[in-house]
Amino acid sequence: MGEIRFMKGNEALAEAAIRAGMQGYFGYPITPQSEVIEYLAAEEPNHDYTLIQAESEVASINMVYGGAAAGARVMTTTSSPGYSLMQEGVSYIACAELPCVVANVARGGPGLGTIQAGQGDYFQAVKGGGHGDYRQIVLAPNSVQEMVDLTILAFDLADKYRTPVLILSDGAIGQMMEKVELPEPIPYKPDKPWATTGKTHDRERNIITSLYIQSDDMEKKNIHLQRKFKKIEENEVRYEEYMIEDAELIITAYGVTSRTSKKIVDLARESGIKMGLHRPITLWPFPADRISELANKNKVKAFFSIEMSAGQMVEDVKLSVNGVKPTFFYGRTGGIIPTPEEVIDFIQKKAGEL
Repeated sequence: MGEIRFMKGNEALAEAAIRAGMQGYFGYPITPQSEVIEYLAAEEPNHDYTLIQAESEVASINMVYGGAAAGARVMTTTSSPGYSLMQEGVSYIACAELPCVVANVARGGPGLGTIQAGQGDYFQAVKGGGHGDYRQIVLAPNSVQEMVDLTILAFDLADKYRTPVLILSDGAIGQMMEKVELPEPIPYKPDKPWATTGKTHDRERNIITSLYIQSDDMEKKNIHLQRKFKKIEENEVRYEEYMIEDAELIITAYGVTSRTSKKIVDLARESGIKMGLHRPITLWPFPADRISELANKNKVKAFFSIEMSAGQMVEDVKLSVNGVKPTFFYGRTGGIIPTPEEVIDFIQKKAGEL
């Protein structure tokens, strides 16, 4: 068993990054994730990593670009408005095929919005918020323990596929405190022969770029990237299911709303409704095949996407269900977490109309 601590979600993410062998952190404070940079700053004297508080989120993501190009294991964290500012850099990094980890501890929007939790950043995260044809792996924790586990996984996936990995958390997960089990520090030995570490006597210099002036060259790069993204889709889908085997009504939810959705399932079961929960852990690649498989079960009558947004993940659920079964949406905005009671009332009303 690893070390047990009682930690805030943001602090757990920071500690996990240290134990995963992070070598560089470049970030800018923004609520509700400022504890990440505060924790890392306090711990820096005890570890061998570089921390820079940049002058902006734009500077942060470009420092990540440089550190990743040099072969370092690097990360930045931010919240919704800050992540918007990083989009150009994320697109550059994806095209340059550089591994890095970015965490967005999302808040309610649009605009500066509220400092409370939100899930209105789903489109931005999974559709590629920046320009061009790129994808990034998106991991969605729903507990402080998963802030640890998925941070460590994020660094491994980033290196495996040479791609940015986004941890899409939220203000509730970032601020809540829970017991966590921390792994022993993971020995990290960089093996990145592509890194821009200069020309030596036994090899030529490496060049990393996202600039391809010639159309043929840009298309070749795109084709290569799309093949890589396809491989990720085939191998890295992750999800959790709860009471799904005999379910007639299925809730889809991620992040903090998936926690309340388990309670919804329990309450429904107590009243005789056969309900289950499907929780995507990878928002991209999205578990479309599994949802399609569930939709084609005769006993399944409908799907309900529960979100803290005006309706975003529900579009991917509908695409996965492909019209085979009805798909409904229930959401709250402004940082308000849907309560089990209001969701149960909504589901019962819709189920009565089937």
